[in-house]
Amino acid sequence: MGRTSTARDRLLDSACELMNIRGYAAIGVAEICARADVRKGSFYHFFESKQALTVEVVDTHWQAQRVAWHERLTGPEPALERLQRLIAWLVETQREGWQVSGRVDGCLLGNLAAELSDQEAVVQQRLTTAFDEQTELVHTALTDGAQDGSVAPAYADWATARAVVAHVEGAVLLAKLAGDLRSLDDLWPHVRRLVRLDSPPDEASRQREGVS
Repeated sequence: MGRTSTARDRLLDSACELMNIRGYAAIGVAEICARADVRKGSFYHFFESKQALTVEVVDTHWQAQRVAWHERLTGPEPALERLQRLIAWLVETQREGWQVSGRVDGCLLGNLAAELSDQEAVVQQRLTTAFDEQTELVHTALTDGAQDGSVAPAYADWATARAVVAHVEGAVLLAKLAGDLRSLDDLWPHVRRLVRLDSPPDEASRQREGVS
């Protein structure tokens, strides 16, 4: 999120940055206000609590991301190419973050989901909605792919779309844990295997499937 001229938006920007770096529990209202250069009293004029602010952070962050997801998953190209375009952009976003900060920040939504899996029900609900919308965008692309022949029809379903989203989120989370983006180099080939019947399995896949 870009820094804006209003106190409310500065609070949102600062909270987004801090939560992406350090998580939800490790930061407080005072630190968010200090980073945003906003008085604490003004914070409670805009938000009744840190939880309410976090809900807005999730909504604002995802709405901006949703535009980018939609742009990359739609167009005249075969759906498989559009999906590859989305994955390439997600990986490049992580690389750009690394170049700026020297660390792997991961995905804000994924980070919050991992941290708040058993608390802050209102935030959890918003995160669930965001991931469901990601899944629906991928599902629509897979359905297009079944029609244009770039995706195996058997995989043009919600479950496969959910698996794609989970695979991406998991890969980014592990890259963050390792502090190393090199593992994301293989993200697209693995996602492709989820949706293409003709993708040749690697040796490990053959062993798992019992193929000699």
